[in-house]
Amino acid sequence: MKSPRILIIAGSDSGGGAGIQADIKTVTMLGGHAMTAITAITAQNTLGVHEVMLVPTDMVVAQMDAVVSDIGVDAVKIGMIGSAETAHRVADRLEHLSVPIVFDPVMVATSGSTLADEATIGAFERLMHVASVVTPNLPELETLGGEAAILRHGCHLVAKGGHAEGWEIVDRLLSPGGRSRELRGKRFDTSETHGTGCTLASALACGLGAGLSIDKAFEQAVRFVRIAILEAPGLGQGAGPLGQQFVTDFQWEDPE
Repeated sequence: MKSPRILIIAGSDSGGGAGIQADIKTVTMLGGHAMTAITAITAQNTLGVHEVMLVPTDMVVAQMDAVVSDIGVDAVKIGMIGSAETAHRVADRLEHLSVPIVFDPVMVATSGSTLADEATIGAFERLMHVASVVTPNLPELETLGGEAAILRHGCHLVAKGGHAEGWEIVDRLLSPGGRSRELRGKRFDTSETHGTGCTLASALACGLGAGLSIDKAFEQAVRFVRIAILEAPGLGQGAGPLGQQFVTDFQWEDPE
């Protein structure tokens, strides 16, 4: 398989557990080349987000233009977008790219800190319109209006089940034509889950950028996240980071 070029548009997590840092680790461990357009800088650790400084929209777009014009892109992953203005400008740029786009509609950090205001969440409509796949957790799914509201944009939907109750986690892939698929797995008794959403979306983008079908990319992204949870290094006093860097024996299956 080729080494996919993945453009990551997201915020920075100074604690290294989520955001750009988790994205880079994931894409690198999966054999991709990670490129970044950083939307925000956060002072953050396993206990929470202490400060947020947004990167000016012009700089976010300049980062995108720099890598697209020179290196090229096979897939895009969008995480924390920062502001409504940045969401609209990013959508304007992405409308001209014919590559898979994975949008993780980040609203709240694992610690509970708010990462998107109402205006920014309202601008998510533009990003869902250009996205190939949207990957909300259950609270985000509800805020965005539910499954039908997202699928109306013509994208696939990965509804993550980690926020549900029970011993089993059910992750679902829904397609615009009504097709659906479920992956079920045992819930791990751990708090080392900081960055799971970022990791899943980046792994999904990496698989799609490498030429995998949506079904195969979904299956393997979920598998990578589960292994990374088991390999978590146990850092910090709160919600600890995953162990993407320790998933050394992961092998992509060949595209169908």
